Amino acid sequence: MDQSADFFDPNNQKAAQIREQCAMETLDDLLDYILNGNGSVGIFDATNSTLGRRKQIMERIRARAGPELNVLFVESVCQDRSLLESNMRLKLSGPDYQDKDPYAALEDFKKRVAIYEKNYVPIGDYEEENNMPYVKMVDVGRKMISHQIKGFLAGQAVYYLLNFNLAPRMIWITRHGESLDNVAGKIGGDSDLSEAGRKYAKAMTRFIDKQRTEWAIRQADKMANTHFPPVPGDHTPPNPYFSSDFEHNNFCVWTSMLKRSVQSGQYFCDEEFEVKQMRMLDELNAGIMEGLTYDEIRTKHADEYLRRRRDKLAYRYPGPGGEGYLDVINRIRPVIVELERMTDHCLLITHRSVARVLLAYFQGLNREDVADLDCPLGMLYQLEPKPYGVEFKAWRYKPEKDDFDYLPLYKLRRATTNPQLN
Repeated sequence: MDQSADFFDPNNQKAAQIREQCAMETLDDLLDYILNGNGSVGIFDATNSTLGRRKQIMERIRARAGPELNVLFVESVCQDRSLLESNMRLKLSGPDYQDKDPYAALEDFKKRVAIYEKNYVPIGDYEEENNMPYVKMVDVGRKMISHQIKGFLAGQAVYYLLNFNLAPRMIWITRHGESLDNVAGKIGGDSDLSEAGRKYAKAMTRFIDKQRTEWAIRQADKMANTHFPPVPGDHTPPNPYFSSDFEHNNFCVWTSMLKRSVQSGQYFCDEEFEVKQMRMLDELNAGIMEGLTYDEIRTKHADEYLRRRRDKLAYRYPGPGGEGYLDVINRIRPVIVELERMTDHCLLITHRSVARVLLAYFQGLNREDVADLDCPLGMLYQLEPKPYGVEFKAWRYKPEKDDFDYLPLYKLRRATTNPQLN
C-alpha cells in the first residue's frame, strides 16, 4: 500500500476511508484488550489531529465501555522550527521510511506534515468545555499544559512525559562481582568480594572506560559524516539531540549500599566517573532466611520453600524487612524514572532481583517473566535508548582473557537451572 504524503491527503477519498477504517478497527482491538482481555492500559497511536476524529473516538469508547473507562489525550506540539526539523529527521528511522533514501523520505514527510497542518485542530477549548482530560507537551517538554488530570495512572503518564528525553546515551546494567557468600552458596547477606569478584570489578572498570571513549568517537564521526538536512543517499542520520561537546558527557556509576556492590565500583576514577550509592538498588531482603543456603531453606523452612516455588513473583520472605519481587518493582520505580530523565551515561552495579526488574522494563517483558530471568554473574548488559525502542547488547566476562566477549545473538531468557531457587 502506498504510504506517501498523498495517502494522507483528505481530498484522497479512497485513502481517507482506508485510514478511518484502520483507525476504528484498531480502536476496537484496543478496547477488546482492555474490556475482554487482561489489559489495564491501552495506547491508541493515530493521527487524532481533527476535532471530528477525537469526537468519534470518544463516542466509540463510551458506546462500548460506558463512562468508567478513563481517557487521556496527549498532544505533542513543536513550535521551534529547528526542533521540528530534527524530529522529522528522527522519523526517517521509523517503519514508514525504512530502507528509503533519507532525502526523498524527508521531503515526503514534510508534505505529509503540511497536509496535517491544513486540517489540524489543536486540543483545547472543546476538550475543556466537555471536561476531557488532556496533556499538551510543547517542544519536547519545554512547556507542559495539563487539564483535568485525575487518578494515579494519568498522573504517572504526565510525570513520565515531564521526564522523557531522546538524548543519546548508554545505560549499563550488571551484577556485582562474585562475593564470599556466592562462593558459600548463601543468599542475601553483606559479604566482601572474593578474589574472582575483585578481578571482575577491575576488568569491568577498564572495559566501561574503553566503551565510553569508543561510543563518543562513533557519535562524533557520525555527526562529521552526515548532513542536516540530509543529502541524497545519506543513510546515517545523526541524532539531533547529540551534542558535539561529547568529551564532557557525564558518566554516572550507581551501586547499592551493600559491600559487594560498592566494592565492585571502587576502581572507577572519581575525576572521570560520578560514583553514587543508592539503597534502592540493594538486593531483595530475604527476611529470616538471610544468610542461608537454598538447601538449608528447603530443610528448615519447607513450607516457605514450597510457597515460593508455587508463586515466586508474589512471594514475600517472612520476618523483619522481608521482601518479594513486587516490593522490588515498586522500590525501583524512582530509579527507572531517573534513568528516563537523565541525559548522562549510567552504569548500575546491582543484584540479581534488581537487575531482573530493570532488564524486564527496558526490554518490555511481562511482569510474570521478571522473577525467572536468567541473570548470572559476569554479564554486562548495554542499553541504548532510540527513537523506536531500546537497542540491547550483552557482554560476557571471560576470566581466562580478563576481558569481555560480545554476544551478538543474546536474548534474555528464563533461568533453566533450579529456577525456583534463584
